[in-house]
Parts: sequence; structure tokens; C-alpha cells
Amino acid sequence: MACLVSCSRTPPENRLRERVAQMQSALESREISSFMGGVAVDFSGESELDRRGLHNFLRVQVLRHAAIGLTLGPLDVRLHGERATVNFSVMATGGQGGLLPDSARPWIVRSDWRDGPDGWQVFRAEWEPAL
Repeated sequence: MACLVSCSRTPPENRLRERVAQMQSALESREISSFMGGVAVDFSGESELDRRGLHNFLRVQVLRHAAIGLTLGPLDVRLHGERATVNFSVMATGGQGGLLPDSARPWIVRSDWRDGPDGWQVFRAEWEPAL
């Protein structure tokens, strides 16, 4: 029985991909708290952005745009035990809910993740505009 339980556990890479998809869905649904569930307490990001700063940045984006869209390119996932790197491109769009977005911007994201009791969480991320 123990073998069946351990054998049926979702592989780490699949759980990580699911977490990224959940975070994408949460942001598009304007559910910042759900998104932040995937962000580690010790998160550090671009321009010395910490977890609280990321939360505030996302709140501003939700207030600024009635609709938020994220279209992710393929995820390049590399596992290193209980840590991983995930690199991807993303087209971020925002608008007032009309047929077309008011703004759109492509980004390249490099992120570091760790697996723990709360599942996969991003603890470092860098992003830059895609050329």
C-alpha cells in the first residue's frame, strides 16, 4: 500500500508546472493572495524587489487594469533536487476589458524555485523586456 501511495505522487516537474499555471490563472483572475501563495517569504526580484514590494506592485497593476492577460511561452524547467530554475517568455497585457488590450509588453523571465512544505515557491526572479 505504501508503494502505491508513493508511486502515485505527482512528479516534481509536473507539480512545478502546475504551480506556474496556478499563479498565471490567479493573476489573470486578479487574485493576488492566491498568486502570492507561490512566492517565498524571502523572495528577491528585479531592482531589489522583496515579497512585500511584489505584492504591492501586483496590487497597482490590478487597480490600473480591469483585465490582465499573461501568455507564457514554453517553460524551460531544470530540476536540481529540491530546487529548480524556470525560464520563459511572457506577453503581459492589460486593459479595461474591451476586445483589445490597452497595453502589451513581452518579457523574458528567469526564476529560481524551491520545493517545500507549501509546494514549489519562487524565491528569486529576474525579468527584462524582450527585444
